[in-house]
Amino acid sequence: MRLPVIKHLQEFIEKTDEDYLVEAIDVLEHLTELESLKDEELDVIGELLSNMYGALEVQKEIANGTPKKEAMNAFMKRVVGSIDK
Repeated sequence: MRLPVIKHLQEFIEKTDEDYLVEAIDVLEHLTELESLKDEELDVIGELLSNMYGALEVQKEIANGTPKKEAMNAFMKRVVGSIDK
């Protein structure tokens, strides 16, 4: 996951609607079922999906009243913390 990508996606959600991101996730998840995809292509799709899910998580925290910067930092701490375990 990359914080700049998550931040950019979260700004997109603010300008439009999170439904666009949810629909894009649905399309990408459907693509992963294609048997002819190469491992590298699946890796790219997986990275996109993880960033999109991250942006949705940050947006949920912001909607619950957490300031944007704090929501971003808390999310990344959770991600790094789960990797370290």
